Amino acid sequence: MRVPALVPRLRPFTSTIFAEMTALATRTGAVNLGQGFPDTDGPAGMLQAAKDAIDAGANQYPPGPGVPELRQAVAEHRTRYGTHYDPDTEVLVTVGATEAIAATLLALVEPGDEVLLVEPYYDSYAACVAMAGATRRAVGLVEDPETGRLGLDVAALRAAIGPRTRALLLNSPHNPTGTVLTRAELAEVARLCVEHDLVAITDEVYEHLVFDAHEHVPLATLPGMAERTVTISSAGKTFNCTGWKIGWVCGPAELVAAVRAAKQFLTFVGGAPFQPAVAHALRHELAWVEGLRTSLQDKRSRLAEGLTEAGFAVRPCEGTYFITADVRPLGFTDGARLCRELPERIGVAAVPVQVFTDHPDRWRHLVRFAFCKRDEVLDEALRRLARLSL
Repeated sequence: MRVPALVPRLRPFTSTIFAEMTALATRTGAVNLGQGFPDTDGPAGMLQAAKDAIDAGANQYPPGPGVPELRQAVAEHRTRYGTHYDPDTEVLVTVGATEAIAATLLALVEPGDEVLLVEPYYDSYAACVAMAGATRRAVGLVEDPETGRLGLDVAALRAAIGPRTRALLLNSPHNPTGTVLTRAELAEVARLCVEHDLVAITDEVYEHLVFDAHEHVPLATLPGMAERTVTISSAGKTFNCTGWKIGWVCGPAELVAAVRAAKQFLTFVGGAPFQPAVAHALRHELAWVEGLRTSLQDKRSRLAEGLTEAGFAVRPCEGTYFITADVRPLGFTDGARLCRELPERIGVAAVPVQVFTDHPDRWRHLVRFAFCKRDEVLDEALRRLARLSL
């Protein structure tokens, strides 16, 4: 039977490696630091609000754009950055950020258009570009030789823009590297978008999980960008409720209307009792989120120190759930091979960074570890990882 043409274009490479790592971790009893979801629940007030919504009968289809209470709460939340959105026309609730990305690309990109991605990139980006019939063009982050930080290559980004370039899909804070793009880097991106009349699609799901003195700067706040930026975020990473799948899109009314037109034929609606609970969280649980951010910053440092002691060369992590480490000091050259061996050898699961890229040879030496786990889980993983250097 002939395979439909779309299937190979979707390239489900990371879902394949995740499934493989999960199966290995389950079979071997490995500590799974490969998958990026927390092992603790979100704020009690938010959880209770979801239960109350169920008891109150919020169990049928919510309004297509999302319940008004949540759209209003999202609009209020974005004012913290100085941006203002009409909750009726410029905010759309989606089934997580992944659906938001898919609907945005389906709505705003035509077959034959090109979409710029910054690699490494979250795996759904490539699949969604393919489903839209567009072509992706990936530009890699570059490593600072002194600090090891992976930063934006503005010159390469500029060189990648051509006559068919329609959109730029940008993720900061960045999965999988933990980089948080600086205001100066984002200002260069804004200049390119304005100069070439590009639509910017920003994935900001880790917006609250920024460490040390770094700051999250939404691209939409920079000159010339409000009218051309679709901003995407979600509750999952902010409130430890990744399974609820409540995300949102903010942007100019005409762009959001187009995204809504595509979204209604994907999942139609989702998460009726979770939507008022997330509205509650956005309005009342940001102090809890600050505690989460502080906790994750400590876990980041805990894991970084342990990985260094185990012999890895750890790269700077400025935000998110993830830290990357170079395997070469341990005598390995291929992160994918090491990740396939780790569950059996020492009982730890991780993910190779090369599976998030179009140019795997450039990234073969890096692996990604998730630190959004309980301290005792991290400590056990580090105890096992220390055996690699023995």
